[in-house]
Order: sequence, then structure tokens, then C-alpha cells
Amino acid sequence: MGLISWLSSKLGKSEVPLTDENYNVILGELMSEIHIREVAFWSTINIISNAVSKCEFKTYVKGKETKGAEYYLWNVSPNKNQNSSGFIHELIAKLYQENECLVVEQNGQLLIADSFIQTEYALYDNVFSQVTVGDLTFTRTFTQSEVLYWKLSEQDMRQVINSLYGTYSKLIAYSMKVFQKSRGTKGVFNYDTVPVAGTEERKIFDSLINEKFKKFMESGDAIIPLGKGQSYTDIASKTYSSESTRDIRALIDDISDFTAKAVGVPPALIRGDVQGISDVVDQLLTFCIDPLCDMLQEEINRKRIGQSEYLKGTKTVINTKTIKHIDLFSITAAIDKLISSGCFCVNDIRKAVGDEAINEEWANRYFMTKNYATVEEILESLERGDNIEKDLGT
Repeated sequence: MGLISWLSSKLGKSEVPLTDENYNVILGELMSEIHIREVAFWSTINIISNAVSKCEFKTYVKGKETKGAEYYLWNVSPNKNQNSSGFIHELIAKLYQENECLVVEQNGQLLIADSFIQTEYALYDNVFSQVTVGDLTFTRTFTQSEVLYWKLSEQDMRQVINSLYGTYSKLIAYSMKVFQKSRGTKGVFNYDTVPVAGTEERKIFDSLINEKFKKFMESGDAIIPLGKGQSYTDIASKTYSSESTRDIRALIDDISDFTAKAVGVPPALIRGDVQGISDVVDQLLTFCIDPLCDMLQEEINRKRIGQSEYLKGTKTVINTKTIKHIDLFSITAAIDKLISSGCFCVNDIRKAVGDEAINEEWANRYFMTKNYATVEEILESLERGDNIEKDLGT
């Protein structure tokens, strides 16, 4: 398959008949389309990957948070050749690029499959064969219960996006041509007669038309010698005051917006808008990251933990609270309220803001200010005639 055929198949376009004259033009158009699509797609997926890679995979054994081999595997080193961030980036990229991702375990290492064949069954475990990781192709088969397998959705959203772009790309191409046409240099070349074919005069005439005029048009400052009976009249280029490259940029931004919406990412993040960024990040977490992490941890727990141990409190939880940046100086009042209400201890707060816990008994104790009381206690105090404000510390 030639380069043009391969690019056309990737873009879902029918192959155009090629000639020596249109090869470079068609190749350039296809490459431009790929670049626009890839920038939109990978900009979106990198936001998701960066967010998930910031999450902490918290591990619990019988309800108690612990940091053992499983914690190290997910948060530091899943295999010998990747750290956890690189592993998560590859996993998310594979999941969104191919709509599915397979992870196998070999010698205590988690490996993301580059390719595989899945045989599906209704009542038995699906079977994965010809599993390839890098330069290794496993000779054995894997059953569903032996692997971690995620399928993003029933409909491959990247194919839907590409289909949408197939229509939208025509608008972009048209806008580019209109812009170039409105800024192009135009003129009229007058001549008395065309020299006889095959003569030296005809060769000079053809060279003037095909080569010298082209260089003349492309040069910033230039002159062109003309023969007897020949003249050139420049036609001023028509410039549209309301038309600019920003119009084309807006169409390309639409592609990024469509791509972001398709996978649940707020388009404002792709555009780099900072106004209302806190609400935008909350939307990202609520409708994209949290559901994705739920799907990831459910597969991890059902395959690596199992029903029996899970019901006893042994599990892996992906903590998405670590994604959003926390400015300590802006939340001091909230921290005070959380501790004084008895909702969290000091070490709980330190962990939430990314600091190490304090190895002191008092840091794990819960405190509550005296200005909290039950309704019953307040009514009893009123009946006794006590000073409510004094008792509550207000």
C-alpha cells in the first residue's frame, strides 16, 4: 500500500486517482488533515492522561489503608521499563485511541498489550490470543479472569469524530482557498501573436509563461523583461477587511471542541480559557475523570481482589481528589472548619493537601469546638435557665 493509500484509509477517505502533477498536492492536503485531527485528539487525551496520572491509587486491606506491593505497583513502578505516570499515559492513550485496552501480568509486572485477538463467549471467559507486547508475542492464551481488560464504550467515538471531520474539513479547505484567492497577485499579460511551435522564439515564450512569470509573482521585489508586442498589467488584489486567518482558526478550533465534547472534556480546557477555570475543572472531574477512574478501579478490584476479599474491605481506590491544585492560603478557613467540626483530623487534612502525615497521636485525634450541641441539649439548657450563649462558647 502506498503512502497516499495509507493516509486515505486512515482518514476514511476514498482514494483519489494519482498523476505526477497532483501527487504532491494530494499528499499535502492529506498531511494537513492528519495534523489537524491529531492535534485536536492528542491535546484532549493528554489532559485526561495527565489528570489520571496525578491520582493516587490507595490500597486497603480489610478496611485499613496500607502501602504494600500493590500500592507500589500502581503508584511507582508497574513494570521494569515504565514508571506509573508513563504506564497510565499509555493505558489512557490506548483506551481512547482503540476504544479498548488489555493489560496482562507477567512475573509480577503489568504490561499493556500492543495487539491481541479476543474470542468472545456468552457464558464463559473470553479468550485473548496472539497477545503482543513490544517485541514479545505470547504463545499462550489468556482468559478474561487472568487479565485487565477495559472497553471504553460501545461506539468508537474516534470514528464518529473522524466522520464529522470529513464534512467539516471541506469548510476549512474552502476557507483557505478563499483567503489565498483574496490575497493573491493577479495580472493581465498582453501579446501580439504566439510564436510558431518548435522555434526558438516559442521556447522563450513558453519559458516566460511557465517559469519567469511564476518567479516574478513569488518574489517580493522583482522585474521581468518583456519582448516586443508584450505587456503586463497588474490587477490590484482584492482584500476583504472582515476576513482573516482568525476565521480559519475558528473552524479548526471547532474540531478541537467536537473532539473534547466527544470524550467528556470541557472545550474551554483545550482552548486554554482561564475564566471560570475552577468550574471547568469540576466539570472535567465530574463527567470525565471520575467515571473513567470508577471503570478502572472496578476492573482492578474484580480481577486482582475478588469478591470474597473485597467484601472484607480489601480494595484499590483511585483517589481523584489529588488532581485539583490546592492553594493552602485560600482554604485556611475551610481547613479550620473541617477540623473544628470533628469531620477530619489533622493528618486527614495533611494528606488531602498532599503533605506527609505527622507521626504523633494527637494528629490522628478528632476535635470539636464547644459551640456544637444537639437540639435536645439546647432545650434542656433552656428549661434549666442556663446561659446558652455562654455554654456554647459564642
